[in-house]
This record gives sequence, C-alpha cells and structure tokens, in this order.
Amino acid sequence: MRKSKVSIDKHFIVGDIDKRIYGSFIEHLGRAVYEGIYQPGSPFADEQGLRKDVINLIQQLNVPIVRYPGGNFVSGYHWEDGVGPKSERPEKIDLAWNVIETNQFGLNEFMDWAGKAGTTPMMAVNLGTRGVDDAKNIVEYCNLKGGSYYSDLRRKHGYEQPHDIKLWCLGNEMDGPWQMGHKTAMEYGRIASEAGRIMKMVDPSIELVACGSSSLNMETFGTWEDTVLTECYDQVDYLSLHQYYGNEAEDTPAFLANTVAMENFISSVISICDAVKAKKRRSKTINLSFDEWNVWYHSRKQDEKLERWCKAPHQLEDIYNFEDALLVAGMMITMLRHADRVKIACLAQLVNVIAPIMTSDTGAWKQTIFYPFALISNHGTGTVLNTVIDTPVYESVHGDAPYLDCLSIMNEDNETLTFFALNKDLDSPMEVTCDLRQFKDYKIKEHWALSHPDLKAINTEEFPDNVAPVRSDSAKIDNGILEAVLGDKSFHVIVLGK
Repeated sequence: MRKSKVSIDKHFIVGDIDKRIYGSFIEHLGRAVYEGIYQPGSPFADEQGLRKDVINLIQQLNVPIVRYPGGNFVSGYHWEDGVGPKSERPEKIDLAWNVIETNQFGLNEFMDWAGKAGTTPMMAVNLGTRGVDDAKNIVEYCNLKGGSYYSDLRRKHGYEQPHDIKLWCLGNEMDGPWQMGHKTAMEYGRIASEAGRIMKMVDPSIELVACGSSSLNMETFGTWEDTVLTECYDQVDYLSLHQYYGNEAEDTPAFLANTVAMENFISSVISICDAVKAKKRRSKTINLSFDEWNVWYHSRKQDEKLERWCKAPHQLEDIYNFEDALLVAGMMITMLRHADRVKIACLAQLVNVIAPIMTSDTGAWKQTIFYPFALISNHGTGTVLNTVIDTPVYESVHGDAPYLDCLSIMNEDNETLTFFALNKDLDSPMEVTCDLRQFKDYKIKEHWALSHPDLKAINTEEFPDNVAPVRSDSAKIDNGILEAVLGDKSFHVIVLGK
C-alpha cells in the first residue's frame, strides 16, 4: 500500500471559491437543445416544451451558470432569428456543424429554461461574421428596461422585464481556422476592445470574457493571449481557456496524468495575464474563465460519418466510462487549486453532447462523469486551503504525475472542512494522513467514494447507477490525525464538521 501525507493550515489560503466555477454549456449542436433540454410533444416536457426530467437532473448538478449559444455555432449566429413568433423564424444552414438550425429555440426560450433550471446565463456574442453593432443590439435587447428599439422589441415579444444578463463572452475560439470569421490576434483584440467598450456603454454593470487561444496545442498559444490582452485589457474582466483530453492510446496512467498538463496550462495563462498587467501598469487583475473543458474523444470516428444538412443529429455523443469520471474529478481539483484566479468554468457540455446527462424518448439518465461533478459542486463551497501533498509520483509525457490529487476546502459559515481526493494508482490502495489538530472537535460527517473494478464501465439508460458513488467508512480521526484508506483508482469526498 502506498502512503501519502497531506498538510494544511487554516491560515494559509488560496482563495474563495466563486460558485460559477461549477458552470456548464449548452450549444446549438447535436441534440443538446433539440431532444436535450427542449422537446415539444415529449411526455417529459412542460407546456413550453422544456424537458422536466432533464431540469431535475441539472438541479442535482447544482450548475450556477450556463454558457449559450456556443461555441463554434455562435460565430455565424444571428440572434434575431431565434426571437419573436416561431412561425416567422427562418431555418438556416449552420456551417459550424454542417446542419440545419430551425431556430425554434432561441434567446428568450433559453432564459425561460434557465429560470426553471435554477441557473443563470453566460451569453456569447458573434464576433466572427458580425461585429460591434450587433453586440450592442443584443445587450440593448436583453438588459434595457424599455424606451429603445431593441428593448421595446423584447417587450413586444412578451418579455416586459429585461433579462439583465451580467456575463458575456466576446466570441468563441477566434484563433481557430475552423471558426467562421476567425482572426489574427491583433484583429480579434481590436474588435473585442471596441465591442466590449460599446457593450459596457449600454450596460456598465456587465462583465466580459475575452477569447484566449482555443487550445494549449495551438501554435498561436501564448502570443495570442499577450496580443489580445494588450489590445483589450481595460475592457475585459476574464480571459477564456479551452481544453479537452482523450485516451485514444488506451494508456490510462498517461490519461489521468493530464491533470499535470492542465496545471501547467492554467499557470502559464496566469503568468501571461500578469505580464500584460505589469506591461500596461494596471491595478486591475484579469481572472480566468475555463469555459470549455471535458473528456472528448469517444465519438469522433462516428461523427465523421454524419450526413450534412440534417437537423439535430446524434453528434458528439460520447459514452463516458469510469476512467473518464476519474479524470473529470482530477480536472475539477486542478481548477479549484487555482480558485484565486479561475473564477468561471464550464463543463462542455450539459446534455447529450459530450455531456453528463443523456436523453431518449423514454427518459434521461446520468453518465459516469455526472457523479464527480455533482459531488464537487454540491460540497465545494468556501475557501480553498493551500494543500501540500507528499505523495509518490510516476513518469508521464507531461512530467512526474502524483498518484494522489487532493484539495481541502474550509467553510467557516457551516463549520466544515472538505477533502476531495483522487487515487490514480490503478493497482494499490493509498493510505492518506492529515494533521487536523487545528480543527478541534471536527468529526467525519460524510464520506463518499466513487470506484469500480472496471475502468471501462459505463452507465446506460437500463443501468444508470452502474458507476455511482457509495458511502464509505474507510476514514477516521485518531488523536487529531485524519487517516483514510483510498481504494485503488478511486475518487473520494470526505466532509468533516463539528
């Protein structure tokens, strides 16, 4: 059995957790919208066609924000096509995903859905094929009370009160050559600066997210962030990061070691943001929005066979297994380790499309990755402590990878101390100890473990709980020392309180 030691001090903190770090993403892609959150005529749908079974599962995930409507889709989207009478909405080709968009679900329907799902919007504007004027118009439509063309148009459409959307994305992945209207860093930096300036003239209370490079693996990474922020630093509040991981090589240790790559990615972007801050001699700090992240690789070969110009096809429908759930837990721990700078994050996506929730005409169910997300989002509130881990490591293409990923969170309001712990050893349990004498009278209140003997195990509609967390009693406190045994290849949530 391997052994690890965790050290914490209640006075050594990283930062407070912004609940928006537990966000997600709905794009007009595949069956995310149509047959996902919206399916008129379904026995599970309400009077607006919104699926109540999906809303129930989303509420269990405790998702505070949802990014919409894209993604690649937004770079060719005219938001006006999706508002007003449905009988007058045009069907248009979507070049991002080579399908037909019916526009039967749009901005106002999304706002109605968000209210019912208990979440708030993170709205994206099209800076691919459109520009500053259109960005101004959508903010006017959404956020002004009335007395102007677009705000009165919203009222005409049946929404008397403004939507009051506070968080906006300035385009999507604009350095990607796959993006409609993709741009050089200077071109994007200028339009982001002007669009952001005008949008904040309409509503000074909004926050703005500028596009970082679309991937750590892009040749533009680094120089893109520096150039973009140099142009738009004063207008924006966050810089985006996007990253997906896969296990095409069927090498599970290397796959789980992607947390090391993610750690380096986040640290690099923070360094660039701070370098521009110093170069421009500004007091404002740019924080990070990791607004696309997940495992994504299972569906790629299937998607290559899709027929063009169909409607809401089965697209990007990864069926997740147990090892995917372990990496999702590790990715969330990695982001929380930077809670002082990563303030927003969006699991991409929410329903059917590389998603924790799947639907059919007969129901909705939880994929394996649903569980680590729900465990962390529901227990991960408060202040992240500087968690020092003395653990064995193994070699990987990303450098030495720790067998144990661990994070501690102190919540003074409800007097709890929570540990998230991931044992990446595939064959051996891990004995973990932590000195808790600073937390006198704290006892173990909950201990959840997510484990399975088969790394490739999946959940299905027939067996939705094949991979699911269970209560554990493998942790105890003895003379102020927490002692826990983490099974091989397992994720744990241990909650302590008075």
